[in-house]
Amino acid sequence: MKRIAIGCDHRGIALKELIMPFLQNTGNSYQDFGCYSADPVDYPDIAQKVGEAVASGNSDQGILICNTGIGISIAANKIKCVRAALCCDVLAAQRARQHNDANVLCLRGEDMDTELALKIIESFLTTDFEGGRHLRRVNKIRALERDCQGE
Repeated sequence: MKRIAIGCDHRGIALKELIMPFLQNTGNSYQDFGCYSADPVDYPDIAQKVGEAVASGNSDQGILICNTGIGISIAANKIKCVRAALCCDVLAAQRARQHNDANVLCLRGEDMDTELALKIIESFLTTDFEGGRHLRRVNKIRALERDCQGE
């Protein structure tokens, strides 16, 4: 069972509401960092909350959703020790985990097929980091942060 931090802006709330029961049904727990209505919010605020939950170790992984998934992924990647990946298909989710040890999955909220989104999430949550030659590369990413001492 994994502890998942989840959050979205107002454009991602419909998808987030469908994801949370899926997380529970697959044996994972989650903490919802908002937003909680269709009222406009600033996605960097949500990305910060989810990113900090993951970076601190309070959550194992995170899921973030905004209109395109781009803005929220950029914001999340500003949090030290977060490796957020915008994934639009299952292969991208697998590679994000296998090769990049991504710890936050970003999704687009607008026009995202729910079945596909759930398959992407399942892949992200069940795929392990391969290590090996990929560890050397992830360590170089960590070194760019200068303060990240591993997780």
